[in-house]
Amino acid sequence: MTPAIDHIALTVRDMPAMTAFYRDALGLTSLGGDGETARLGAGGRTLLELRGDRAARPRDPRQAGLFHTAFLLPGRADLARWLRHAAETRVPLTGASDHGVSEALYLDDPEGNGIEIYWDRPQSDWIRDGDRIEMFTHRLDLDDLLSAPDAPWQGLPQGSAIGHVHLQVGDLDRADAFFSGDLGLTRTFDAHGGAWYGWNGYHHHLAGNTWNSRGAGMRDAGMAGLAEVAVHDPARAGQQIADPWGTPFRFVCQPSRHGAVTHYLTQKHPPIRDAGQSAPRHRNIAARSETPTCAHRRPWHPPRPPPRRCRAAPRARRCGRR
Repeated sequence: MTPAIDHIALTVRDMPAMTAFYRDALGLTSLGGDGETARLGAGGRTLLELRGDRAARPRDPRQAGLFHTAFLLPGRADLARWLRHAAETRVPLTGASDHGVSEALYLDDPEGNGIEIYWDRPQSDWIRDGDRIEMFTHRLDLDDLLSAPDAPWQGLPQGSAIGHVHLQVGDLDRADAFFSGDLGLTRTFDAHGGAWYGWNGYHHHLAGNTWNSRGAGMRDAGMAGLAEVAVHDPARAGQQIADPWGTPFRFVCQPSRHGAVTHYLTQKHPPIRDAGQSAPRHRNIAARSETPTCAHRRPWHPPRPPPRRCRAAPRARRCGRR
């Protein structure tokens, strides 16, 4: 089976506030925890793990680490429902973009971790040139999107997934060696200061940029932010590696639940129409001794107009971030 992002983990300084944000603002469902950790997800599937550490220092936006986590929704109506929910509850956005392959909304959590919420256009509409996939950043028509919801927002729907993770890196060449070599990804798109990578024809599961972090060294282990990226790949289950800046990638064999989005992210794509600091670069930092197993383990109110900040999204800080 093709690899895909299973979930991510964040180290957070204020566990109650961050749990409430991801539950109430994003619509994730609480799936348990032990007081020091909290698991949240959709349809019974964990998408986010929060790890509390009150002693952690605030994340430094110039360090390598997380740029944003992208939550992929099953359809456009789901994204529209969430936008209406954000407008009604005054969730501030930092951007809104049409990327050709997708439509995306951007925001930050209370500790500064970037978030994208998006849906993918049908793969038959994507434009390819070999392994390359055309992507762009255009203004997203929020009025048109707001016309799409057909039901009230009731939280992230079943079939939602972590579509991709976008990282801040210190150097694109070293990042490319890790993404292409250690993770076996295909480079699908380039822009100034950034590169995008996918498995098996997807526009991107991972991306890296140096927009804020050029020349960054190893990450500070005592800082809040991205703790790990869990990759669903039964062939490598139990392994753990790190990128050149110390971000851990752990491979798990827990299968994704069957559903439109998870199937879409992990299965072979049909043909799509063509367009006419000196840390070791590769290292296995941990190996589990155990044998991995793959056990299957509010009332509706009339909508308010979206916040004015949304309308300025094409000029916002994150509007061009795929």
